[in-house]
Amino acid sequence: MAYWLMKSNPKFFGIHDLQRLDTDSWDGVRNYRARNFMRDDMKVGDKVFFYHSSARPSGVAGIMTVSQAGYPDPTQFHPEHRHYDPIATEEEPRWYMVDLTFDQAFTEVLPLSELKFLPALEDSLLLRKGCEQLTVIPLEPKHWHAIMDMAETLELLPEHTD
Repeated sequence: MAYWLMKSNPKFFGIHDLQRLDTDSWDGVRNYRARNFMRDDMKVGDKVFFYHSSARPSGVAGIMTVSQAGYPDPTQFHPEHRHYDPIATEEEPRWYMVDLTFDQAFTEVLPLSELKFLPALEDSLLLRKGCEQLTVIPLEPKHWHAIMDMAETLELLPEHTD
């Protein structure tokens, strides 16, 4: 199992939208590096932090699981769609997506301003200059666990009522 962080502006699609839907596709990614992660590396069962970007505050809002590995993003083929790519063909798609299933929403967003103080994240792409616009970020297990520990310490993880 691998760990990831995926960013979305909650004005367009946030953790509670995914919670309402339970499972949805992560379409519209138009960055080659992020595409490669989704196409080549993300596998069913991988754990993903849902990160609210361009928000106040920006930060980790919850957890989801990859429920379908990378497959061609159909929005690239439709001229009327805002994610249309005239170069992409069904025989040679350029853009890929994954399906994600909701796991849990944190009680509050774990803000980037707090994450910046985690020594375990010093070498993460999340904090690396020049990677701010990357919407799909691989995390090492130490990154995942440091963020989970901080969420637990700040009591952001919801109570489980099993």
